[in-house]
Amino acid sequence: MNIFERMQKLDRRWIYIVVALAIIIPLMIPYNSDNVTTPPTENLYQMIDSFAGREDRAILMSFYHDAATMPELFPMEVAILRHCFERNVKVFTLTWFPAGAPIIDYAINTVKEEFPDIQSGVDYCNFGYKPQAFAMVLGMGDNIANTMNTDAEGRKLENLEIMRGINNYSEMNLAVEFSGSSAGGMWITYARPKYGLNVAVGVTAVMAADMYPYLQSGQLIGMLTGLKGAAEYEKLVDVFAAYRDPSRDYNIVKDEDGNPILPGRPFGREILEDESIKKLIRITTQTKAELSPEEYIAFSAKYPENRGLLNSLKKDVDGQVIIDVTQITPEMRTQMGETMYRELNRLTRNTLYKFKVARIGMNAQSVAHIMIIVFIILGNLGYFIQKYRKARNQ
Repeated sequence: MNIFERMQKLDRRWIYIVVALAIIIPLMIPYNSDNVTTPPTENLYQMIDSFAGREDRAILMSFYHDAATMPELFPMEVAILRHCFERNVKVFTLTWFPAGAPIIDYAINTVKEEFPDIQSGVDYCNFGYKPQAFAMVLGMGDNIANTMNTDAEGRKLENLEIMRGINNYSEMNLAVEFSGSSAGGMWITYARPKYGLNVAVGVTAVMAADMYPYLQSGQLIGMLTGLKGAAEYEKLVDVFAAYRDPSRDYNIVKDEDGNPILPGRPFGREILEDESIKKLIRITTQTKAELSPEEYIAFSAKYPENRGLLNSLKKDVDGQVIIDVTQITPEMRTQMGETMYRELNRLTRNTLYKFKVARIGMNAQSVAHIMIIVFIILGNLGYFIQKYRKARNQ
């Protein structure tokens, strides 16, 4: 038999094995790849980022789903929560599903582990499960504290610090609903026309087609679509919200002019198009902080008492200063202090696994799709070549 006849008679179990390996290997051994961001994702990111550091602005995240759709929706929720915690954006959470309440806790705790200073009732507020969705959606347009009354921990909202400057949809001016079905319907139908609330959604890939008309009409200001949308948002958070300038001291709340010092940096398309971002979006494990000589001098100036320790760790490579954090012993870590260690570790641009789940998943999905396309092409080629040969021989 020739190769095309063998392809036609190939046991399908071999195809299943190849596709399975194409999924499993990229999941177990991640590789770096770029992920082009789209306007619906960028628009949502920019809207949330415009609230950074503001006492009179907040966003609301509605977890309108259960565990069945978590593989696609949970990475979105983690990415947005991380964005809010990185950039000091107040965030409220709720669900209309009883099964959604533990998912909120899981998402918040997953992100909060990396932000020891984030506090419930100060930086975020979880309303938990709330019945009577219609009444709640309309009631919050008039007064959030009177409508919700208490948070998931039973505390009176009016006594929480996070409510300072937050009254209704004029301040909590963005609702992002995550759902595997009809996402955003109630917010679009009632809250947006009556109160002017901005609405965005995060949906599974199969539901995206139903949401595009709302996006095109302007009723949705943004949308995250399946694992691809989550991967795009993860990238934007790495490039902008998680970025740290080595020369700036983020432990100081305000600069010498009295302006607040916010972590991260504002969104800019020119930054996304710059070649330098490639080192910010790597998802393979990174252990080396790479600084220019000027950045190293500015960084070490913030910790003069540990300048000798830093000098013992640094290496000059191709005009850059390299510090490998794996060379820091427990004694060195104790000497430099937790604040300096965390900042140095962040400068490695190493992304924790939980903050790159969607991008790893997209890598596996891409490889699997390519393998399936290859099989389809080879199978069709073999079929038509065999048909041609039979017709020629008759």
